[in-house]
Amino acid sequence: MYIVNVTIKIHEIEKERLAGLLERHSAWFTGHFQQGDFLLLGPYLDWEGSGIILAQAENRAALEKILSGDAFYAEHLAEYQVHEFKAAKIAAQLKDYQDR
Repeated sequence: MYIVNVTIKIHEIEKERLAGLLERHSAWFTGHFQQGDFLLLGPYLDWEGSGIILAQAENRAALEKILSGDAFYAEHLAEYQVHEFKAAKIAAQLKDYQDR
């Protein structure tokens, strides 16, 4: 499993263009969430233009391929910090924290 910190370089992108990129970004992560590649995701509340993705993929190369589909990826308009980890414990009430 992987934790991915995504930081969009929002101050480097024109406002009009940013709206379109964010729409494509949302469609990208929604699609991968529905496919089961992304298990949990959401924006940071204290870090503008940034969020977290809890992802699963066969290997790092497969995850990189998924990340390369993001609207911000090709032009290096976002940074993706990827950390691989093994989930040793998962709280049963994790879903209770949705939208908090």
